[in-house]
Amino acid sequence: MEDCPTAEALNDRVILPFVQALEAVCGARGYVLNIYGEQSNLVFTGDPDAAADIYALVDSYLDAQAESPDDT
Repeated sequence: MEDCPTAEALNDRVILPFVQALEAVCGARGYVLNIYGEQSNLVFTGDPDAAADIYALVDSYLDAQAESPDDT
């Protein structure tokens, strides 16, 4: 925690380099990477042109979930 006392430091020193490494390795191998978690999602399509569409899809989904949460 001393090395990354702020969210910005954690992002700059840990998260961003990790994601960039995943993108480089997966992209070089032609992989499609999807990691889904309870509170985070990482999607790598291998297609830079699809990035905006995927962002809009995820954003729309999250908005719909916020509007009508599932209580079951």
